[in-house]
Amino acid sequence: MLTWEKLTLRFHNPFHVSYGVSETRDAFWIRLAGDEGWGEGTIPPYYRVDPTAMTDCWKRAAAKTQAFPDEMEQIAAWIPDGPAPARSALELALLDRIGKKRKLPLYQLLELPKPPNLSSCFTISIDEPATMAKMARQIADYPLIKLKLGSGDADDEARVAAVREARPDARLVIDANAGWTAADAIKHIKWLEKYKIELIEQPCAKDQHAAMGEVQKHTEIPVVGDESVQSLEDVEKLAAAGVKGINLKLMKFGGVLMALRCLKRARELKMTITLGCMMETAIGTTAMAHLAALADWLDLDAPLLVSNDPFDGIRFDRNARITVPDRPGIGAIRKTEVKS
Repeated sequence: MLTWEKLTLRFHNPFHVSYGVSETRDAFWIRLAGDEGWGEGTIPPYYRVDPTAMTDCWKRAAAKTQAFPDEMEQIAAWIPDGPAPARSALELALLDRIGKKRKLPLYQLLELPKPPNLSSCFTISIDEPATMAKMARQIADYPLIKLKLGSGDADDEARVAAVREARPDARLVIDANAGWTAADAIKHIKWLEKYKIELIEQPCAKDQHAAMGEVQKHTEIPVVGDESVQSLEDVEKLAAAGVKGINLKLMKFGGVLMALRCLKRARELKMTITLGCMMETAIGTTAMAHLAALADWLDLDAPLLVSNDPFDGIRFDRNARITVPDRPGIGAIRKTEVKS
């Protein structure tokens, strides 16, 4: 009924965050029988998801004798238990199939507004301040830059200062990837506020919801949960702590449908919304981009950071503005199928 294939994604440049440095990422391409629907399951190693648990989930799905669901309401019951990225891959493929059968793009299938052409963040990973500034100058037309910090050394302010000097026009967001304690983050806020930062993502460890709220109390800059928000319960905890925003990623939530539920609940709680991604192919990033009309920020730059993405999906113009393809389903196809 379905098959999967492991892909090794290569980055244009080594990707350095607080958890370490990587040059590649394993992704899994899920295909329903007859290529009726495609999905993707991809997760960073620091999430500590066992790839065997993912493939075991897909084996159970492949062994099913039930037909693929034809209604979105049937999808959750059809998908076996398994890690969130494994379930996300199956849900994406099933949604892709339903959208193709109905000749509807995913956003219409979900009854959402057409995705606007918003600019995505472009991520600059941790490096020497001068190197990060050089990268910022190389993307002079990109208006929104995400800076990875939290390496544990004393150069974080120098990194931000160098990029701000190189790009005084840019909108800057900061992502510490859980690399600071709450006390450290509060100290860093004193200098971060000098550099016109739009948001501070995941300053504290993922299970420290209250600490994230404590950081928020010390600044008007929105603190945004990423690793800390992997369920609807986490959305509630962060809101109760006073955190102003969340970063939604399909691979954390098990797919689009739960991510959409969490998004709508976060809006009810007056939280800001970032739509993010892991280092994924265009299957996952394009699926998430269908929700763009409901977001404050887009952080879907994986196709710009990966050198060998085999799929064509969202397109980026010179200002990193995203266009979602006008195709049924998710809208991702193999690059070999793209007409010149």
